[in-house]
Amino acid sequence: MPFVSTHGLKPAEHPLFVSILANTLLSAVPGISGAGPSPEKTLLTPVLDAELLSRGEITSMAVLPNTPTGCPTPAAITRAVMELVGITPLLVNAGLVHTPVVPCLDMYGKPGDDPRFGDAVPDAAGLYEKGKMLGFFLSAYADLVVLGECVPGGTTTALCVLRALGYPARVSSSFVSNPVEIKEQVWNTVNGRAGPFSDMGPLDILRVTGDPMMPVAAGLASGYSGTLILAGGTQMLAVAAVLKAMGLEAPDIATTCYVRDDPTADVEETASAIGVRLYVVDPGFGSLGHSGLARYCTGEVKEGMGAGGALFLASLQGFSHDEIRQHVFSAVSRYQ
Repeated sequence: MPFVSTHGLKPAEHPLFVSILANTLLSAVPGISGAGPSPEKTLLTPVLDAELLSRGEITSMAVLPNTPTGCPTPAAITRAVMELVGITPLLVNAGLVHTPVVPCLDMYGKPGDDPRFGDAVPDAAGLYEKGKMLGFFLSAYADLVVLGECVPGGTTTALCVLRALGYPARVSSSFVSNPVEIKEQVWNTVNGRAGPFSDMGPLDILRVTGDPMMPVAAGLASGYSGTLILAGGTQMLAVAAVLKAMGLEAPDIATTCYVRDDPTADVEETASAIGVRLYVVDPGFGSLGHSGLARYCTGEVKEGMGAGGALFLASLQGFSHDEIRQHVFSAVSRYQ
């Protein structure tokens, strides 16, 4: 397939990349998230990824931005693209366990709780309004916003939100082997505790089952007047589904072919059911000669920190596919 599926968009004059950071305590459940060397350390991942994205390196801890198998994190790819296109990303703290070590716009949210035992995001409505204010603000400065996220465990909260909204969705995973059974058990417990959801509004569904990223992202989308691209896979499909349920227009979504091709998920089918256009990026990591990047082709990691949307942005801004691929290769090779 081509580097980017057909889109028909024009280059932006003032593009901006924004990433919303948050935690859900679901990521600390053993087996749910591969976004960290251990379940507990997944709670550190957004802070470390934010440092990498802002500084180009991690100095707060003695770690490399690679998985234990040597696969570069999506944040390393997004950082490489930001260097190429010359954009300073805006980071938004929607609710983190650990304090970021780089500047972030703070929504003063709390980390998401485990939805199996109580409301996950008690202040979902308040976070939505804060996100909406941010959207209004960004409208004056950027004609294109590519909106990513970093929420370990977020595909499981996405599953719960999509199911609660009535979509028979299947979601992706950062693991090569998607822990589908664990995620289904979480949904069954949440549904049994708080369902049925048919009489709940979308913000109440986020309050009960979501994570802090989702209401902030939905609010930003509702307040922003320019072109918005949601950068991510099933987590951004959940945001799009919430916007549709609110009677608002759901933005287009850009993601990688590695998410689209996940046989345990149904990204294209869910996008079609929601009614959003899906732009798919195939960076061809298997042919770059980097053994870690090639692991994306085998289903490891797949997406994160808006990597697919960042690659899409570079192409949209006129950088050739070879330029993008070679810059990513050079940038992530620094971390070996």
